[in-house]
Amino acid sequence: MQPRDLSATNPYVPGRGIEEVARDLGLESDELIKLSSNENPHGSSPKAVEAVTDRATQGLHVYPKAAHTDLTEKLAAKWNLASEQIWVSPGADGSIDYLSRAMLEPGQSVLVPDPGFAYYSMSARHHHGEVAAYDLSKADSFAQDADVVLESYDGERIVHITSPHNPTGTEWNREEITRLLEAVEDHTLVVVDEAYGEYSAEPSSIELLDAYDNLAVLRTFSKAYGLAGLRIGYCAVPTEWADAYGRVNTPFAANELACRAALAALDDNDHLEQSVETARWAREYLAENLNVPTVESAGNFVLAEVGDAEAVAEQSQREGVIIRNCTSFGLAGCVRISCGTREETKQAVETLNEILAEVAPT
Repeated sequence: MQPRDLSATNPYVPGRGIEEVARDLGLESDELIKLSSNENPHGSSPKAVEAVTDRATQGLHVYPKAAHTDLTEKLAAKWNLASEQIWVSPGADGSIDYLSRAMLEPGQSVLVPDPGFAYYSMSARHHHGEVAAYDLSKADSFAQDADVVLESYDGERIVHITSPHNPTGTEWNREEITRLLEAVEDHTLVVVDEAYGEYSAEPSSIELLDAYDNLAVLRTFSKAYGLAGLRIGYCAVPTEWADAYGRVNTPFAANELACRAALAALDDNDHLEQSVETARWAREYLAENLNVPTVESAGNFVLAEVGDAEAVAEQSQREGVIIRNCTSFGLAGCVRISCGTREETKQAVETLNEILAEVAPT
């Protein structure tokens, strides 16, 4: 007995966990700075932590019916949408799956960025779809616009774009997204992944949903709200096909604690503002003080061209700063450094510059 042929699907490669690295190095976790997974250095919203604690003491024996409904309605009000336009999911990854279920017939194709988030392709193949890619060029500083996508577009059923993009930090502007929406064929859905949207000054594409029925927008509570461990996100979709959610949603996939935490985090403006302000300061500090070229970023991370990424990442880890070797993204010469607190970011820059002085670029 064997599973079906999965050889075309590469597994997702996450950044290494701090406990895992600490065990390997024989260190305590608090001796390390983890800047490899784009997590919030300020932790979770305190209001979210309080909500989770309160709910846990009340009992976890009930399904998340009321919490799910309350979160849907609160998000709909935030974005001035109808409640059925919000598809709550276990992380933005869950929404990617829901859209694949809703849109893909076996053998239909999706178009994804390269480099980019591996789960776009994984979800398509899980749902018996095919995958094509459009290239984001390092020579053009990974710039994103409609022409970059349309050069590779061949009538795919779904086109994934990411703004801000992971791992580069580049973003789309409103004019280019509108141009793409109007250029693709009527059967093509454009999915805008705004997992890092809170860190950007660009307006959300959710505001375009009234005008376009071939658009879906992903958001998550993992980053700026600091709820990555609870896996809670959502998708905003047009009213014309919003009722598909009930047919593709995994029952109660967004759990009770996650929904309660997200509800509370939406009210914690102080935590959100601190998280965004710190990230914007840190990415500027990284860009200005690292002794290697970086890509201008609108996310909570910076991509740096270091030459031998594997050697730099390994040495940095040994010296207590965990960063992301971007070889798994196809960028063997680059590392991605998440934005830490001010102290963590300064320490990371000092450590990396010392390493870079010793490791000759390739």
